[in-house]
Amino acid sequence: MTTEPWASVDDVAKHLGVAKDSVYRWIENRSLPAHKIGRLWKFKLSEVDEWVRAGGAEAEHGADKGGTR
Repeated sequence: MTTEPWASVDDVAKHLGVAKDSVYRWIENRSLPAHKIGRLWKFKLSEVDEWVRAGGAEAEHGADKGGTR
């Protein structure tokens, strides 16, 4: 049995194809499964994948990309 390694913010951003800022925002606002170890955030990619499948990364209703209404 192999233990799943811990992943960093950089690893998660690359895994999902998003910016690191998005990962930090999802930790704060969207309950992205993350574990703080000292000053660093660590992740299990299997937990991140399940969070995505459950709709955790879906766009918010009413969010607009251009800053105008």
